[in-house]
Amino acid sequence: MLKVLHFYKTYYPDSFGGIEQVIFQLSEGGVEHGIHCDVLSLSPRGHIANRPLGSHMTHCEPITFELGSTPFSFAAIKRFKVLAEQADIIHYHFPFPFMDMVHFLSGTRKPTVVSYHSDIVKQKTLLKLYTPLMEYFLGKVDHIIAASPNYVSTSPTLQKFIDKVSVIPYGLDKKSYPAVSEESMAAWKAKIGGPFFLFIGAFRYYKGLHILIEAAMGAPYPIVIVGAGPIEDELKQQAKKLGLTNIHFLGALPDTDKVVLLELCYGIVFPSHLRSEAFGISLLEGAMSQKPLISSEIGTGTTFINIHNETGLVVPPSDASALRAAMDKLWREPELAKQFGINASARFDSMFTSEQMVEKYSKIYKKLLSRA
Repeated sequence: MLKVLHFYKTYYPDSFGGIEQVIFQLSEGGVEHGIHCDVLSLSPRGHIANRPLGSHMTHCEPITFELGSTPFSFAAIKRFKVLAEQADIIHYHFPFPFMDMVHFLSGTRKPTVVSYHSDIVKQKTLLKLYTPLMEYFLGKVDHIIAASPNYVSTSPTLQKFIDKVSVIPYGLDKKSYPAVSEESMAAWKAKIGGPFFLFIGAFRYYKGLHILIEAAMGAPYPIVIVGAGPIEDELKQQAKKLGLTNIHFLGALPDTDKVVLLELCYGIVFPSHLRSEAFGISLLEGAMSQKPLISSEIGTGTTFINIHNETGLVVPPSDASALRAAMDKLWREPELAKQFGINASARFDSMFTSEQMVEKYSKIYKKLLSRA
């Protein structure tokens, strides 16, 4: 049994973002490849060890303080050393500056993989201070994996380490999602009414939800927004100020409801406008559900998933008029929207399944172990 330790700043049940989803899929899917996974994260819940989640184990340590959206934990340094000793491979999830420090403070010499999920975009001042440590860390790890060739080609940081960078797209497992019940389907139909565009995601600065709300003015279709986050009140105030009645904020929902909304929706709208959005898991969920996709061209994995005029429409970032025109076009042309959804599903099956992702990671793990 090959043992892998994943390390990231958050994990279930504290956060349900795209990176956490990737860690979960790798941890659960690895079982069929003879891989056992432990996940270490930082948590306001404090110290919790050996908590089972599905087929893998989770561990968390208390947050001592936060700086620039990065949590730090003195207790996690000791816990990481213990778990790293038991592991064959250390799998880091970047960006997480405290993780770089822990790597060197622990003195671990186990083979190391970094999933490079995103450049650091917002914290420009702190990035200048962090860059020497970041580049030293990325220079020392054994292998770096990005989720799309788009991101590799547009990331100055990844270009510096291109000789040890591979691309493995994120993948999802259809079987891990709950089945749609007729009762839940009927309940949501009654609540929302007819067809609608759907956004699913955390309410963060780079998601472009303020652009979507602006684009919704006067639209003849509902727009359903699922999620929560630090700018939620600000977004609701914007919608109220504009007098919008076609925007429905549903809050964070469990997967049992999310799969119903994915089934019922007309299409997925994903207005992220900054490079902090490195991939777009909910775009992938839309493709898996055979829905047409709308996204912005930001030089990342969003347009690796969504191919313009094949799986959906791609618009310029931060352009509410273009976003509105794309929604209008799909709304007016249902046959085109349907064909885009069929194409998106086919692309998902050929490139973005969890089985494919796990198998490729497994090969890299085993290659690193053979070298060690």
